[in-house]
Amino acid sequence: MPTTDINAIQNVNRIENCPLPKMNALANELTHTVYPHDDIYGNYCSIEEYINCPPETVFEYLADGYKLAEWTYSLRDFEPAAFPDQLLAFDKIGTGTKIYCKTVSNKAAMTVDYHCAWDQGKELWMIYLMRVVPAELVLNKPGSVVLWTNCRHPYYDKNPFPETAPEGRKKWVGDLWPFFYAGHYIEMQNLKYILEHRYQQSQE
Repeated sequence: MPTTDINAIQNVNRIENCPLPKMNALANELTHTVYPHDDIYGNYCSIEEYINCPPETVFEYLADGYKLAEWTYSLRDFEPAAFPDQLLAFDKIGTGTKIYCKTVSNKAAMTVDYHCAWDQGKELWMIYLMRVVPAELVLNKPGSVVLWTNCRHPYYDKNPFPETAPEGRKKWVGDLWPFFYAGHYIEMQNLKYILEHRYQQSQE
């Protein structure tokens, strides 16, 4: 695909072009208060989106763990970790927070799971489950449907590895759980706009 400045693509929100106050405003706008939020997003957080891009292309993009630096809001500076098959990056939301990530993909099923954890790579407990579905099967049109689910692991409620946390960090990733739907929705839109933009360019 052609190389493009990610931040120049319309409607893509990343920490480089969307300061945290603006991101917080977007998340608050998407987190309604007219229903019990915990009833909807208590133990699971699932989102889905149609992407006008071939499913094989979407899968290959997601299966490349380094691409998380493009479409996620705040994961940056990926490099190989000391642990096998893991990448080490920084989550810019958490002050000096390291994040470890292992990408587990299955091309036949078109599933891509990111096994992650803040601060340490010995136990990857933050699991991001993604599946790419050919839109022809479910919507009778070209393109892809991407399904993304997170489960509320008990560690979200209390950091089990406080000794590995960077000094001075006040927030734990679990503090953000009420905003997971909003944050992941914004990231899913980033994924959609980036892939659709590049696919359209490749067809010109």
